[in-house]
Amino acid sequence: MIIHPTFNLKKMSEIKEIEKAVKNLTKEDLSKFREWFASFDAEEWDRQFEFDVNNGKLDKLAAKALAEHDKGKTGEL
Repeated sequence: MIIHPTFNLKKMSEIKEIEKAVKNLTKEDLSKFREWFASFDAEEWDRQFEFDVNNGKLDKLAAKALAEHDKGKTGEL
């Protein structure tokens, strides 16, 4: 079996431990965890998006969108 170089048994073990802990939460605690995780995930997404914008990763997409708009190929949402 070939194992990818980034494969990390310790990380997999940690993930399995987290999965087990989540499965054992009460309904109330699971609800609180979902709320926390949704907020955490949204903040991470925002940070990544801001990083990508600041590093020009979306420049080509923005230019293409503006060009389409200038050609009248867009409409109101």
